[in-house]
Amino acid sequence: MDTPQKSNTIREFGLSSFSVDNSTSIIILTLIITVLGLGAYRTMPKESFPEIVIPTVYIGTPYPGNSPVDMENLITRPIEKELKSLNNVKDIKSTSVQDFSSIVVEFTPGVELAKAIQDVKDAVDKSKSELPTDLDQDPDVVEVNTSDFPIMNVNISGPYSEQELKRYGEYLEDAIEKLPEISKADLAGTIEREIQINVDPYKMESVGVSFNDISGAIQTENMTVSGGSIKNGDFERTLRVDGEFTNPEDLLDIVVKTDQQKIVYLKDVAEIKDTFKDRTSYARSKNLPVITINVTKRSGENLLDAADKIKEIIETTKANRFPENLEISITNDQSKQTRIQVSDLENSIIFGIILVVLVLMFFMGFRNALFVGSAIPLSMFISFLILDAFGISLNLMVLFSLILALGMLVDNGIVVVENIYRMMQEGKPAVQAAKEGVGEVAWPIITSTLTTLAAFLPLIFWDDLIGEFMKYLPITLIIVLSASLFVALVINPVMTAMYMKIEDMNKEKPRKNSLRVAGFLALLAMVFYLIG
Repeated sequence: MDTPQKSNTIREFGLSSFSVDNSTSIIILTLIITVLGLGAYRTMPKESFPEIVIPTVYIGTPYPGNSPVDMENLITRPIEKELKSLNNVKDIKSTSVQDFSSIVVEFTPGVELAKAIQDVKDAVDKSKSELPTDLDQDPDVVEVNTSDFPIMNVNISGPYSEQELKRYGEYLEDAIEKLPEISKADLAGTIEREIQINVDPYKMESVGVSFNDISGAIQTENMTVSGGSIKNGDFERTLRVDGEFTNPEDLLDIVVKTDQQKIVYLKDVAEIKDTFKDRTSYARSKNLPVITINVTKRSGENLLDAADKIKEIIETTKANRFPENLEISITNDQSKQTRIQVSDLENSIIFGIILVVLVLMFFMGFRNALFVGSAIPLSMFISFLILDAFGISLNLMVLFSLILALGMLVDNGIVVVENIYRMMQEGKPAVQAAKEGVGEVAWPIITSTLTTLAAFLPLIFWDDLIGEFMKYLPITLIIVLSASLFVALVINPVMTAMYMKIEDMNKEKPRKNSLRVAGFLALLAMVFYLIG
């Protein structure tokens, strides 16, 4: 009777065997991943929350002198009638108040914003045939962009007039707007100069002067025109006749009308008043007038870098340009909360890595634990490179996803390293053990990783605004778990083939006691972590 022979089939995984045969190249690749990953982490835009594009369009229509009921019947309903025929519209909200109609059109997520704005403009144009013909201006169609919200308010106050504060604010505004991270900086609480020409209708009637005569005369006189050119040697220079007024009092000497050799000056029928426009915003601090600069970050830029550069500009300007008693303060600084959140999550990731490696040390030994634990930072470095390439910022959802993936990153590495270690204990050389050890478990760990990724994949297609926000969780998890599979199949076999050693089996007799100690220490560490 024949005895069945034991199969001696050698199983290898081609990619892992190729990596072991080219170990020097893999070590260099690992160093490159580390350096580039750290660089990508430093340069990635850091924000509190992901920048979500909400496809929302706003339509505002002023119509002075009409009640809310008239605004609804004459303006709001005709426009809404055309808007309802648009595709991919999720919701339409309208408000009709005295003299004004506002309509907010929200589209379904994923709609191209430029196309949505154009569709709304086309619908508004179609409705113009039903709108009143005496509208002062056409309906205003604008997009609602969350990235246009200010990231901080810079307040300037002190014992100075509002004109002086405005001059200081304009200087600081120009300096901040020069930063590449800043989209715009708007002054609020300012006053704008206004030259009023207060005419006397009785005097106008007595000399036969109309409003058109006055406006035409001022426009004609207050003008800078080209004076042609003049040749001076080898150069030709252009001339300009500067006729714009610099002193408001000069307006009084404008000739408004000449009738039967009688000259009518502006001072005969009007008075000039150098004043300011009606205020549209107010700002106060410590009972002193304040000029506020609302700073808006450019989309996709680093919030923390932008805030640091703005504060540096303020400190430099205070030291070299502004007087000492001019107070500059910052309010609504979003970078503070973002910095705290990013720092807390970074600390959680680092501490989580330490705990995972400590647990691995007690179960696998110090050297093997380092082989497995290296998968965590390397997987994250690869993830930072990929996320940065796709333009994804380092925000709350991305960092939370990395924390969630900490325990799963070492799963593949544990299986690979333990199997290689077993084969080396059986007496096989390190290189052969690395090739055959990975070959036995390659497809099982690939299948295991793919099943995990398949569970998160449907979350990417989550609809609505919550889906736009939450999609960064599955995207980050899929990228980082795929990176951990790459590390387990490519980098871990090379590291074990080069540096793994077999310890004396006699030293591992108290295995059960070490497991109890490991479990106790891991539990104790976790308790300290939660308390901290």
